[in-house]
Amino acid sequence: MEKPSSPLQSAIDRYLTFLKAEQNKSPLTIKTYRESMNMLIEHCGVADPLSFNKGVIRQYKSALHEYKTKSGGNLTIRSKNHHLTVLRAFLRYLVQEEEMNVYPPDRVTRFKEDPRQVKVLFTEELHRLLAAPDTSTKNGKRDRAILELFFSTGLRLAELRSLNRKDLNYTTREISVRGKRGKIRVVFVSDAAATALKEYMEARVDHLDPLFIAKHDKAIQEMPPGEKFRMSNNSIYRMVKKYALAAGIVSDPSPHTLRHSFATDLLRNGADLRSVQEMLGHKDLGTTQIYTHVTNPQLKEVHKKFHGK
Repeated sequence: MEKPSSPLQSAIDRYLTFLKAEQNKSPLTIKTYRESMNMLIEHCGVADPLSFNKGVIRQYKSALHEYKTKSGGNLTIRSKNHHLTVLRAFLRYLVQEEEMNVYPPDRVTRFKEDPRQVKVLFTEELHRLLAAPDTSTKNGKRDRAILELFFSTGLRLAELRSLNRKDLNYTTREISVRGKRGKIRVVFVSDAAATALKEYMEARVDHLDPLFIAKHDKAIQEMPPGEKFRMSNNSIYRMVKKYALAAGIVSDPSPHTLRHSFATDLLRNGADLRSVQEMLGHKDLGTTQIYTHVTNPQLKEVHKKFHGK
């Protein structure tokens, strides 16, 4: 006999349906919110949203502090605040859409965050990383194309993974990407990335939809669309780590480091902040401004001109 849903679980199910049906949130956003809601159910200690109070919120915050990731580490402050932001949004939905008398969402305070540190690659490190894959193999051609595309476009990991062959326009060197909140933006493919993608596509003999796949030999026997052969987020993440290690890069870069490197490269070469905001798919200009303290060439010139010798 199936276990009946708790009032909290039922409310969460309604909330996720609301996000999809009324707010047109992307599947990735729904998945992220569902994972956060599962965390809430597991650690908040109550089974009814009407039971939320100051003590319950404090218990949940304590659980976030103690939570261990799959790798055995602690959640970052930013990750903890993400879960608290989702909780606030859920409570706000209950108040506004279901007119429930629940704990006020604005009283769920987030943890204080230190200013975000931007990790970027030096030019020499970037060149070593991009040259690390062995392009005499099919996997090497694929991996080189992935690395080049990350740096060419500033795509997020999930955005790059979700690309299909048809998304890339080789004539205009453009890709239409559905980012966070379902927003569509256009990113641009550099000559180096276009060449690497072309070499990878020419090496493929399958007809599957995903732009990047695993198990190329088995994929030959598969009929489209071939979703089960699409590379996972984890496999792409581990691939970047593997080549960084092979290239002797001690800063331990991730796919997001290439996104940071893309943004800082644009700004250092004179791109305006709002254009970079658009290319990164940031909702707020303030998010893009984290790069300015390491990239503002005018500040550097002022320092060089006026700072004591």
